[in-house]
Amino acid sequence: MNAPTHPFASDLTLPLTEIDVADPKRFELDCWQPLFSRLRKESPVHYQTVGDLGPFWSISRFDDIVEIEKNAEVFSSEPSIAIIDPLPELDIKNFIAMDEPSHSLQRKAFQPVVAPKNLTEFESLIRSRTRAALESLPENTPFNWVELVSRNLTTQMLATLFDFPWEERQKLSMWSDAAVSDERITGKADLTLEERQLMAVDIFESFSKLWQERLDDGVESFDLIRLMQKDPNTKDLINDPVMFIGNLLLLIVGGNDTTRNSMTGGVIFFNENPSELEKVRNDTSLIPSMVSEVIRFQTPLPHMRRTITRDFEFKGHRMKEGDKVVLWYCSANRDDDVIKNPDSFVIDRESPRNHASFGFGIHRCMGNRLAEMQLRVLWEECLDLFESIEVQAEPTRLSNNFVRGYSELEVVVKRH
Repeated sequence: MNAPTHPFASDLTLPLTEIDVADPKRFELDCWQPLFSRLRKESPVHYQTVGDLGPFWSISRFDDIVEIEKNAEVFSSEPSIAIIDPLPELDIKNFIAMDEPSHSLQRKAFQPVVAPKNLTEFESLIRSRTRAALESLPENTPFNWVELVSRNLTTQMLATLFDFPWEERQKLSMWSDAAVSDERITGKADLTLEERQLMAVDIFESFSKLWQERLDDGVESFDLIRLMQKDPNTKDLINDPVMFIGNLLLLIVGGNDTTRNSMTGGVIFFNENPSELEKVRNDTSLIPSMVSEVIRFQTPLPHMRRTITRDFEFKGHRMKEGDKVVLWYCSANRDDDVIKNPDSFVIDRESPRNHASFGFGIHRCMGNRLAEMQLRVLWEECLDLFESIEVQAEPTRLSNNFVRGYSELEVVVKRH
């Protein structure tokens, strides 16, 4: 009896014009790499008309993505940074989907939360919570690392950044999941439109209450709500529910998905590459480099999208005003013209921070240093506490072309 054919085996044989590059199932099955390798070689600026989300341009090479990100005048972030457009019934706005000068004016309000001084103060809190979470894990008993470690720790961090009621903090990760569950990027209906609209109302009501409680309370704090209230460009944001909800969701998703899924990815990558784990056990000064490699190899957000503001020629291709341009970060991070041996997980590579996961230009990830610190602390504590973290089964990956993530990773830990 013949073995079943892999559903994306045709990625290497079908004409590229017949392939839906953005099929979320490709990420769920973790078989996206061959197609993007082919795109980089054969059609690095590729126009697609097939599929439910077409037409759009796919940009797959590292240097081309950098060039586009630096030309925000032609390649706009409005109306969306995702391959999909906002639904009219759920049209929320945020500063990452804005161009200058509005983008920087709003972003500036939130920047102090990740200032170096604040990060230094956060570190001891992050470490104590990480240690407590890891010490509470069952030994020699299988458990879901995503739930007990990755989701748990990032939810705690979000609650700290917002000074959100601790006993209700699970709402934050629930909202984050819902925000990236649009069936146009997942390929399946996880939530109805009505459920997502109710979620937006819940977010507005919860944060409006916190906003009113903190207004002019005189407390010196760097939580994100008080930072909004202090800054002249965001102090009246609550009067614009569409923008208020949008920015909150942006900060929730941004503070969650990159870190959560890299916390899980690192465990998988070390199980697949035990010699790399030995390197870092023998020399813990490699941890910062290792963290960058985990983020590169995971690429938590596979794509970002721009929209053409006027007819423009790019690398010999005529792009039209209004065209969608999808920047595939996951592909850029495997581009061997820029990154040596990119399909291998190598924790001590040269220039480990030279990756595309945080984007480039004015929209480069605001919380990148916080994400790196959370991952560094996690691995410092894991190496101190555990002799091994052994993966027991294939991870359950998300069907999603915007978030490259996991819902389950069964592991067993053994303490020193």
